[in-house]
Amino acid sequence: MAAAIARFQVLHHHPSSSTTPFLKASSTLLSKLPQSSISSQISSENVSTTRFRRRLSSFSRPPLCSGSEIHSNCESSGSIVGDLLDYLNESWTQFHATAEAKKQLLAAGFHLLNENDEWDLKPGGRYFFTRNMSSLVAFAIGEKYSIGNGFHIIAAHTDSPCLKLKPKSASCKSGYLMVNVQTYGGGLWHTWFDRDLSVAGRVIIRDNNGCFLHKLVKIKRPILRVPTLAIHLDRTVNQDGFKPNLETHLIPLLAKKVDNASAETKDKNNISTAKDAQHQLLMQILSDELACKIDDIMTIELNVCDTQPSCLGGANNEFIFSGRLDNLASSFCALRALIDSCASPEDLSNEHAIRMVALFDNEEVGSDSYQGAGAPTMFEAMRRITDCLDFHSVRESSFARAIRHSFLVSADMAHGVHPNFTDKYEEHHRPELQKGLVIKHNANQRYATSGVTAFLFKEIAKMNNLPTQEFVVRNDMGCGSTIGPILASGVGIRTVDCGIAQLSMHSVREICGKEDVDFAYKHFKAFYQTFSSVDKKLNVDK
Repeated sequence: MAAAIARFQVLHHHPSSSTTPFLKASSTLLSKLPQSSISSQISSENVSTTRFRRRLSSFSRPPLCSGSEIHSNCESSGSIVGDLLDYLNESWTQFHATAEAKKQLLAAGFHLLNENDEWDLKPGGRYFFTRNMSSLVAFAIGEKYSIGNGFHIIAAHTDSPCLKLKPKSASCKSGYLMVNVQTYGGGLWHTWFDRDLSVAGRVIIRDNNGCFLHKLVKIKRPILRVPTLAIHLDRTVNQDGFKPNLETHLIPLLAKKVDNASAETKDKNNISTAKDAQHQLLMQILSDELACKIDDIMTIELNVCDTQPSCLGGANNEFIFSGRLDNLASSFCALRALIDSCASPEDLSNEHAIRMVALFDNEEVGSDSYQGAGAPTMFEAMRRITDCLDFHSVRESSFARAIRHSFLVSADMAHGVHPNFTDKYEEHHRPELQKGLVIKHNANQRYATSGVTAFLFKEIAKMNNLPTQEFVVRNDMGCGSTIGPILASGVGIRTVDCGIAQLSMHSVREICGKEDVDFAYKHFKAFYQTFSSVDKKLNVDK
């Protein structure tokens, strides 16, 4: 019952249309619980049943927009925070994030394309395709589009630093079944210790007719854990720092090994020895979840995931506590902005450009992959769209002219100033949470922002009364990068790098401001709706 009450609490803070029936059912269930059941549940806290019921009845959804001066005109009814939390909780892996985006696009009336097929596109149409089920490109064509007009694009990425199972992950140590993993990206790996972990990803299954099916899987209950060493056996850890060996110490524990002498128990629990590629116990859990035989699972590609749900946090519920904010928060805001900017036919009736979202995999490891931003996926799609709409007429360099008219927003999370480490930030460029999108600058082109692209993007914010901030890394520190420079240099497209300010970047559990999510969504939506008019007012190369 404690778990149900906790879930009831969380849903009241960020309900969505999909959770409303649950809230009603939960309220009814709690009202019908015997008084003795409630009393026994809370007796350990010495709280009376009456007080407990009063606390339950007092749960209400806090306003999603605070009363701050910067955001005084925000209306909670227009917030997407609750939907973002739902998206984060569904999207444990890059595969699930892409599948959830696909689901939302189909529900919004976008048509699914296949890269292997010939495309038939029309002005006013809305389309998308996926690649590897970990990257996605969606676009809406303005009804007044003409050949050579530009693409207005927001690009983000679906992957996050995590642990991934090795091809042969099964091992045994000191009587425990262990799961060998690889580190993916630049994670803060010490944060993965002592967390309730599980696995999610995709599998290839053999069907009854001999074909092979692509399936996503998510084991929601915690089945893994990486325990830390007791301080009694590591007395200097607080003085010298926690410095685990990532090959030998960062190995999740799956189960206690069954005694080999008990063959009957071993067969009953379906546990294998370390010589097998994967523990049979893990394979059994997967097969139960997928309702298939173990022998029908041909291959697996699994991430280790934290099972703690994404939620609101802080004394005023002003923060979002979640894994994978970098960069699913940007991905969702971009996706939702595209969907909402062309929700009705009228939204595209006066549009001369093509609105696009591109979500890539493998940004955290350099983007050099079939499904990463280093592949020509987006630009090939742009060329195909231009060719489809050309109606076989003879035009001079249609695609090249379209690129010159195009603009790309590279959306990745940004570094919010950490109150305990302010000396790590450049004195005059310390972005704060709840203060709007951060525009990122780097003279050495680790970010693709230029003076012109920053001006255009800030002008959109100014027109819509949206705040912006700016970030520059200290000269004595290294600077991270994004997909922005990769895409900007790919075919020479104007690009601005921006992101939502956050703390704990690359931790298993990250933090961002709730209001900043709505600021990003509104800024991205305004970009789609107004960039054409802003861009007409500035011509640099006359």
